[in-house]
Amino acid sequence: MSTMALIFSLIFVLIPIVLSKTLNLGLEKDATIAVIRSIIQLLVVGYILKFVFDSESIIYIFLMVAVMIIAATLNARKKGAAIKGITWKIAVTLIFIEVLTQSILLGFNITPHTAQYIIPISGMMIGNGMVLAILFLNRFIAETESHQDQTELILSLGGTPKQAVHTQLMISIKASMIPTIESQKTIGLVQLPGMMSGQIIAGASPVQAVQFQLLVLFLLLTTASITSIMLGFLSYPTMFNKQMQVVRSK
Repeated sequence: MSTMALIFSLIFVLIPIVLSKTLNLGLEKDATIAVIRSIIQLLVVGYILKFVFDSESIIYIFLMVAVMIIAATLNARKKGAAIKGITWKIAVTLIFIEVLTQSILLGFNITPHTAQYIIPISGMMIGNGMVLAILFLNRFIAETESHQDQTELILSLGGTPKQAVHTQLMISIKASMIPTIESQKTIGLVQLPGMMSGQIIAGASPVQAVQFQLLVLFLLLTTASITSIMLGFLSYPTMFNKQMQVVRSK
């Protein structure tokens, strides 16, 4: 794509801005800021990635992945402010996902040991993990708050904290995983995934593009299950004090 073609593509930015202005939605400023930020951020990342790919240094690869995890953690923790220690819980979950997936990919030589593969795949896993963490935390906090009286009743009858929030925990885990599972059911029928489309546009064989996309889909499914389950079981104990009483959120 030429620079001029990219400039012409700004038409797709003007359309929502004009519609927002016409319908008095008040989203013109946010849309403009979002576009400007995306341009700057992607350009900066593009140059950084070029440098990292050219250097092939394990240190730079590690730093890139670390920055991704930190950024994802800081963004996701906003939704779990009511849970004590949620920052480190999210960070540990994302680190575990990264170590597990890359260990399998590199250990079995599924993907090459290069920055060109490690960083993009890590970005997809960490980004998906962040979204799953946000979905889970939103639902779990809402469920626990709406069933707080029920939780306290179970505790008063001699139940353990795990028993008291088991239903809410399972509902939240399931609810956060459903979008990933449902989207995979219609892959190839309703939409062509981003990675597959990008490879085809770049000239890769459609069959090869499908193989890599299937790999990503399998990884996303693992990420969805581990993020929801691990974050859930790390989070619920801190909702109770030493006397096994519910710590009410402020």
